[in-house]
Amino acid sequence: MGEPRAPKTVPVREATARRHRQLLVVLSGNMLLDAVEVSVVLMALPSIGADLGLTLWSAQWLMSGFALGFAAMLLLGPTLSGRWGLRRVYLAAMLLFALASVVGGLSDGTALLIASRVVKGGCAALTASAGLALISTTFPSGPQQRRAVSIYSLFGAAGFTAGLLLAGLLLADSWRWTFLLPAPVALVLLVWALRVVPASVRRRPGRPLVAVLRNGPLVRATLGAATLNGSYIGLLLLATFRASDDFGWQPWQIALALLPASVPLALSVPFAGRLVQRHGTVRLIAAGACCALAGQLYGLLHLESLPYMTGLLPTLLLVEAGFVLSFAALHMQATQSVEPALRSVAVPVYQTGVQLSSVLMLPLVAGIATLTGSFRTPLLATSLASALGVAAAVAGLRGGTPGR
Repeated sequence: MGEPRAPKTVPVREATARRHRQLLVVLSGNMLLDAVEVSVVLMALPSIGADLGLTLWSAQWLMSGFALGFAAMLLLGPTLSGRWGLRRVYLAAMLLFALASVVGGLSDGTALLIASRVVKGGCAALTASAGLALISTTFPSGPQQRRAVSIYSLFGAAGFTAGLLLAGLLLADSWRWTFLLPAPVALVLLVWALRVVPASVRRRPGRPLVAVLRNGPLVRATLGAATLNGSYIGLLLLATFRASDDFGWQPWQIALALLPASVPLALSVPFAGRLVQRHGTVRLIAAGACCALAGQLYGLLHLESLPYMTGLLPTLLLVEAGFVLSFAALHMQATQSVEPALRSVAVPVYQTGVQLSSVLMLPLVAGIATLTGSFRTPLLATSLASALGVAAAVAGLRGGTPGR
């Protein structure tokens, strides 16, 4: 008799684990690329405006256009994935993202440039929602799935910082590189994704949107995240043009100056779960909202009159402290406050609210700044938005939100 064959369980398990790691690398790389898209273009706005003769009001549409496309496709993404499958939607969105990057980088017309940003925002929404769904369907529930989500989120948080640093390098040559560089990166991820993204079809039942919108904790989390994000991106837009126009700084100097508005969050993401476990979501959300409001009010009083070290820097640090305290808590409240069967609907609703805040706040802030020729008046708008976030957080404290 021949020798017994060695069991195949271990090699199969190792091959599966290796495939899962490669999938997570692709998905995380895509999340990093989407986050870079926001900060790298933010840094490029003064250069684009000067080259194409755009006002602050016109230039901001490159930011709000991306957010508009993102928000528009978030709720549609699960429907498309349910009909065509996650793999097809993900791969098609990646290819279209790369093509739109090339079109934007080669465009000399403002309308086409903005249109390319809207398309890229929509593609980013599709890959983001498909990425989370792929993690939930591919990685086993429990520690493996939680670890994958943590890594995925970490890359998203780190992407904003990476975009700031990358913009400082790219803008030394031309702002067009901020649009063109994502194309080859997206294509590399696409080729890799062809190998590792599994085939799957998701058929969803009717989507109980009304039930989700009646969930008080979810609505408060969405409002809190929207006001935090909208006031933050509005502040960064003003800070970028303040540093460029008033300080006369180069893009790399502006990028370094804005690092305090992103690095602390990226460093704190791995520890966010323990922070929430210790203090609960509603207390952290309230504390974060208060810090963000304090930063906005400090900026309202001092951003226009004081130099960077005593004006902009304290403002950025206070607002970023709000993100460190409440970023993960808001996400967790939005998902944990609804039953598992409704989370596939709740998450897109939450993310749509966050993106719509940029769509609303960026034109408002830029329009006020253009009309008044001042940074103080638009900072009043961002401060009022932050105050609304504090009100929503206080309502959560009184309402006994789960996770307290």
